[in-house]
Amino acid sequence: MIKQLLSMAVLCAVATVSYGAGDPVAGKAKSALCIGCHGADGNSSNPDWPSLAGQHEGYLAKQISDFKTQKRIDGTMNAMVLSLSDADIANVAAFFASNKIKGGAASEESLELGQKIYRGGIAKRGVAACASCHGPAGKGNPAANFPAVGGQHAKYTEKTLNDFRLGTRKNDPGNMMGGVAGKMKESEIKAVADYLAGLK
Repeated sequence: MIKQLLSMAVLCAVATVSYGAGDPVAGKAKSALCIGCHGADGNSSNPDWPSLAGQHEGYLAKQISDFKTQKRIDGTMNAMVLSLSDADIANVAAFFASNKIKGGAASEESLELGQKIYRGGIAKRGVAACASCHGPAGKGNPAANFPAVGGQHAKYTEKTLNDFRLGTRKNDPGNMMGGVAGKMKESEIKAVADYLAGLK
């Protein structure tokens, strides 16, 4: 477990990517193409689509850039971001980052298991605690470009973790999330996703 945490610390350093600070006012004007799915302030009302409000600016910029270059594949998003310039991407990211996520509520049914995995991992399978990268309150690590995960829709988080588990999403540094989610059962992924929905 210590060896795995040291490896993750090295990846944290390698994962740091610098994206220019954007202009949230310009980003708000450019966000018209985003609000149909992600909400006017980045709080999505549909659990299939992520809330972007309060997410780290650098992480958002990277994801939008990855959609544009098709390092991350999604039929809708790949097409939606094609017209965005690098400046547009930085500005849109700055706008959504400047807003506050509303969050949801954790499911009582899986709260205990989700909390246990998030805070302590699954030692017998070499799954590190999620909190070691995403923080005890799920606020992420902007310096390492690790996203905030607290308050996100459980359905979206569950899909994301399963995409990493199945290898259909691979735009994380060093396949870190693929390695973690790949060792988890679907029921464990669901429990973590449910727990995160209420984490603030």
